[in-house]
Amino acid sequence: MRGLRGKAVLISGGSSGIGEATARRFLEEGARVFVGGLDRDQVATAVEGLSELGEVSGAAADVSQEEGVASLVQSARDALGGIDILINNAGTAWREAFLDITPAHWDRMLAVNLRGMFLVAQAVARVMVDQGSGGVIVNMSSTNGLAGEADYAHYNASKGGVLLLTKTMAVELGASGIRVNALCPGYIDTPLNLEIAREVGAEFAADNARRNIPLRRTGLPDEVAAAYAFLASDDASFITGTEIVVDGGQVAVM
Repeated sequence: MRGLRGKAVLISGGSSGIGEATARRFLEEGARVFVGGLDRDQVATAVEGLSELGEVSGAAADVSQEEGVASLVQSARDALGGIDILINNAGTAWREAFLDITPAHWDRMLAVNLRGMFLVAQAVARVMVDQGSGGVIVNMSSTNGLAGEADYAHYNASKGGVLLLTKTMAVELGASGIRVNALCPGYIDTPLNLEIAREVGAEFAADNARRNIPLRRTGLPDEVAAAYAFLASDDASFITGTEIVVDGGQVAVM
């Protein structure tokens, strides 16, 4: 991708799954990377595994907490000498019937997936405005932000919120040269989805692909990472305020 070499990239939720694959992709593109994650040991393991590819460091933080976000963004800014690109990837998910969702579970889902997305984006956008050289923010939404799925009311609501947050950010930050877009992955082969699939049954992923995905397979983290890299690159220099769906055609099915 054009324009990624040497860029300073912060990836929240970068210590596993799609985030770790994205860190790997940006390092392969010649960028400098700082990864955040909830678990300190997991972050350390990810950084160690990625270090052979280029300049990478990281820190643990809970993105739902203002203090954690402030520390994460400052640590990234110090380590990288600024922030050119934010991959706003941190999130959580679990299955739960609408009638069973407790207020505490609702609050936690939105605290991570929507409040956390806002806190990290706002903190990094302030850095970018202060730097005066523009920047790129890519927020993680989901196909669940485009259409409802049973047993995920809180998750669906959080990801729908991310899409309108993204569009509003793009409108407000465009004058500062900051592009803001979102990704909407479908069913991707990640540790989080594998954990959910175990609750449903061993054949869930394969059955889901056959029934719901025109390409007849589950997506890979590297394929989402490629979309992140594209939106962050100069190849997407006139793309802002929109979303790219990475789902093998899932939302095209009637």
